[in-house]
Amino acid sequence: MKKPTPAPEAAADTLVVKEGEDAWTPAELAEVMAELEEQRAHSLEIVAEQEDELSGLMRDSGDGAGQDQADLGATTFERDHEMSVLNSEREKLAQIDRALARIEDGTYGVCESCGQPIGKLRLMAFPRATLCMTCKQREERR
Repeated sequence: MKKPTPAPEAAADTLVVKEGEDAWTPAELAEVMAELEEQRAHSLEIVAEQEDELSGLMRDSGDGAGQDQADLGATTFERDHEMSVLNSEREKLAQIDRALARIEDGTYGVCESCGQPIGKLRLMAFPRATLCMTCKQREERR
């Protein structure tokens, strides 16, 4: 079971911001936390649905006897797609949980690569961000 996140009032004053940005307000942090919790609930729903779907595909796949190659190919493609979606949602859940943990421990908003502030505007637009724009762009060029 995940630990409860702190009240926005308690956490807001401990978070870093970029130079020139205003400090986090409890309302802004509450908005980010609500967005993360909403995304988390949505991802949990998708994971449950995808696991059920994948389990059905695995159960129905049998040994392939009596199926033509096109049916086997379509089944394999569908199973691979479901696994890809499931893995993507699991990764998203891990990112959300990491963001919530970082809010709790006061490291939310610090770039995991360079240690500089990520920026409040970026975090409000993409609450799961762990890298500042410079580090993210560098990562994407690789």
